[in-house]
Formats: sequence, structure tokens, C-alpha cells
Amino acid sequence: MPARPEEDASLRPVPWRRMAWVTWRQHRIALGGVAASLGALAVYVWIAGLELHHAYAAATACHPNSSPACADLISRFNFMNHALHDGYLLQPGPALIGALVGAPVLARELETGTFRYAWTQGFGRWRWTLAKLVPLAVVVAAAAGALSVLFSWYYQPYFATGNQTLSLNEASPLAVSLFALRGVAFAAWTLTAFAIGGLAGVLIRRVVPAIVATLAAYAGLVIAAGNFLRQHYLTPLVTTNPDVPSSAWIMSQWWTKGGKFAFAGRPPESLLQQLCSSSPVGPLGKPSHQTLFQCLSQHGYTTWTSYQPAAAGSGHSSGSRAAGCSRCRCCSSP
Repeated sequence: MPARPEEDASLRPVPWRRMAWVTWRQHRIALGGVAASLGALAVYVWIAGLELHHAYAAATACHPNSSPACADLISRFNFMNHALHDGYLLQPGPALIGALVGAPVLARELETGTFRYAWTQGFGRWRWTLAKLVPLAVVVAAAAGALSVLFSWYYQPYFATGNQTLSLNEASPLAVSLFALRGVAFAAWTLTAFAIGGLAGVLIRRVVPAIVATLAAYAGLVIAAGNFLRQHYLTPLVTTNPDVPSSAWIMSQWWTKGGKFAFAGRPPESLLQQLCSSSPVGPLGKPSHQTLFQCLSQHGYTTWTSYQPAAAGSGHSSGSRAAGCSRCRCCSSP
């Protein structure tokens, strides 16, 4: 009689849900640490945001703004939460997640050799890699996305129009330090750091060197993006109007007199004392920016500002004005 075909004795692939359970069991401490850290940061930002919004409402509602009481409210708003104002305290978040969560995911098992046992249990190398990286990547990206919503709410008073007129601190949502914290950018940077950590773990196969490599690679990427790529995200506009939108990111500013370059950036204090010492002061005891612009304009100075608007097509500068300034800009920008 013909022999019966032997049954397939090979191992069946482990179901995805069981692989996800294994990933949770192995990395629940790391995920718990991320949840606790981001939760504590969220509570801190929420409490600081409530104080900031209340201080902003009090400062903008005070009249007249030149009174001593209003000056105190404006100073209180301007000197609040300097650690969060520029966003630099929040910038290391994605790097730490990528180094402490992403790098050890595969590097630890590759370093200890336990991956060999896992691959004999129906865990193919691709299924093993995907089951470890994808669920963790989704979790950290979702947590970072939720946190970026809170960051956007916190920085709203700094983006409001009219802050410059009231001598209130203002910031641009397009600034390098804040651009990476809002919208999808913070989640995208977190996911990028996690991917860098996972790749470093596979290539180096040791946990500590992979963590160091992740921090170094992420820092280099952030510096390159901020210094060389960020300014090319949107074509800058050039204007002589001193009332640049508060939502714009000012890239450079310079002054000319008689068609020739005078100085770059903020006017020298000696020049202000010489020409604008008699200008009316603002609520903080100093002349406002608009007053200084008017004073220097009366003495023949013209300010040029190169900036990125909050949206394409917005801004004060016209095509002819920007074109007429291109010759001056090439030799006088800081």
C-alpha cells in the first residue's frame, strides 16, 4: 500500500496577539517609566499653563497699561516659567525616549543571546523584530502626540497678536525651539528617536553603546535640521514694515541709512541714547519697540526684516519690495 504522507511537524508561527503579550511582559517597566515621566511632565506643564494664562489675561485686561499696577502685571507675565518659555527644557524628551526605550529593545536580547531561543519558538526574525518595535513605537508616538497638544495650549499666550504693543513677551510658533514641540512635529521627532535607537541596537548589539550612539545621532540630526534645514522649510519674505506678524519667525534683521548698510540686529545702545533718549517710555520704563523704530526712521534709518510667515502667502512684504531689497540683503545680513 502507498505510504501515507507525513504530517507537517514544523512549528506553527506564534499568533500576533501572543507576541504582543510577550512584548508587554518584557518592556512593561520601560513603558511604565515613560508613562510616569510624561505624566509628571504633563501635570507640571498644565499647572504652569494655568498660571501663565491667568497672568496673561490679567495683563491684557489692565488699563491704562502705563500705570504701575499694569507694569507689575506685565513684569509678572514676562518673568514666568523661563524654563519653559523657550522650549529647550522639553527638547530632550524624544532623545531620552529613543535612548532609554528604543535602543535596549533589540540590543538587550542580541547582547545576552536570548534571541536564539526566541527564534526556535516560532518567532521568525522579522516577526520578532516587528512584534517588538511596532507596538512600542505606536505607544510612544501616541503619548508624544497627546503631550504636544498640551504644549500648544501652553504657548498660546506667547503667540497672541498685540503682545509687542503691550510690552509682553512673544514668540513665534515657527521658531526652532518651539517648532518641534507643536502639532505632529513632537510625535514625529519621538518616533524618529525611537527608530534611531532600534537601529543602533541592531547594529551595535550592546545596550550602553547603543544608548550613547542614539543620543549622539539624534543630537546631530536636531542640530542639522535646526541650523541648515529649518530655514528652507518656507521661502522667507523681506519687508521694511516694522509691524511683522507676531506669528512669524524672524530670521535676520538689519538697518540701512542712505542706501548703505548701517548695522545688524538690535540697534546699539550708544546710538539709542544719542538719538532716542527723549522718546516716551512704555509701561516697563523703557521705550517700546515701535517707538524706537519711529525714532530711528525719523533720523534716516530703514529696517529690513527677513522672516518666515506662519502660512504661505501671508505677510506684509510685496514682491517688488522683496526684489528691491535683494541687492542690499546679500551683503548686509548678519
